[in-house]
Amino acid sequence: MLQYRRLFIDYVTVERGLSRNTIDAYNYDISSYLLYLTERPSVNEPNDILAEDVVDYLLYLKDNGLSSRSIRRHLSSIRLFHRYLLSEKVASHDPTAEFDSPKAWKKLPTALSPSEVERLLGVPRPDSFFGVRDAAILELMYSAGLRVSEVIAITVDSVNLKEGYVRCRGKGDRERVVPIGSVAETKLLRYLNARAAEKGSAGDVLFLTRLGRGFTRRGLWKLVKQLARKAGIEKNITPHTLRHSFATHLLDGGADAGATNAQGDTPLEVAFAGRRPAIVETLLVHELKRAATRLGWATGAGVPALLGQTCAV
Repeated sequence: MLQYRRLFIDYVTVERGLSRNTIDAYNYDISSYLLYLTERPSVNEPNDILAEDVVDYLLYLKDNGLSSRSIRRHLSSIRLFHRYLLSEKVASHDPTAEFDSPKAWKKLPTALSPSEVERLLGVPRPDSFFGVRDAAILELMYSAGLRVSEVIAITVDSVNLKEGYVRCRGKGDRERVVPIGSVAETKLLRYLNARAAEKGSAGDVLFLTRLGRGFTRRGLWKLVKQLARKAGIEKNITPHTLRHSFATHLLDGGADAGATNAQGDTPLEVAFAGRRPAIVETLLVHELKRAATRLGWATGAGVPALLGQTCAV
């Protein structure tokens, strides 16, 4: 796979006449992208790369602390790289070709629409201990992009609501710090209070089962699938569904972006309200207007920040 990077860099150097700084940026972005793909057993040739692989890579960049601006630059480089492979007939398809189309993300089986996510997040009952717990779990998995393995390993001491972050252990047992938005802070505080009243000092693990123990990976995912069924979601829910859903909503605005509710808000305005950590920069006004025009949203419709929900330090 790495041989295609050299051919691509030759192309942007000779045929496009770009500056040295731009070429260096392309070289870095594509090298990083291809090195990531070489670790995926399913990817051996350009034709093996799917849209899901690109989304996973963007999530990987977020998990490693890249800013929204840097991730958008990486995505721009990746799109040009795949267009080049297609034009040279090295590949027969471009996995990024429909990233600008809101309807394109319907093709990803693991992505929920913004309205489906809102239905799922609305299932837990706020008047019961387990409802409060489930609401906090779903919020962390969606708006903070946490993996199942990270959620079940979170301890009470790893939650810092004052500073607005949680510490968790991800792949390779690496610890990362994940900023959370005000919605997640509120739901976590409610759960912590309920946990103290219901379970007392029952161990270090944050999320407890009915038996007062921590979840297993399978147990937590069984719970999420049950909640999805209660929400009337018929799609096949996988361990990556909520992470992928947030990423695809950030990238494209989702399939329901043009619809509004009774208050005149788009589903994304509802879905993203309070879910963006304050420390993550927002897009400039002209970028928002450009995004709204590209997505075909009505003038004045709220446009969420496109990328940058989690970071690591």
